[in-house]
Amino acid sequence: MNDTTKAKVQRLNRIAGQVRGVAQMIEDDRYCIDILHQIAAIRSALSKVESQVLKDHAACCVHEAIASGDERAQREKFEELIDLFERKRG
Repeated sequence: MNDTTKAKVQRLNRIAGQVRGVAQMIEDDRYCIDILHQIAAIRSALSKVESQVLKDHAACCVHEAIASGDERAQREKFEELIDLFERKRG
């Protein structure tokens, strides 16, 4: 496992801990705004991991498809990205 992968896994493990913490806050009937702040922090942390995975995909998978000269592979990778962005928009 390379350092970038380790960093992403560590960040996801921290996020999992935050999620468990929010569940405990809800069980403890904590103040709603405090819970919402924690949820916003989780969303932000997930966004950072997502961004890193996307960068890795572009640097590796998409780059390889472009470098290969294989139009089918290039189109496939492009369509994957378009599908991803369309799902994000809702």
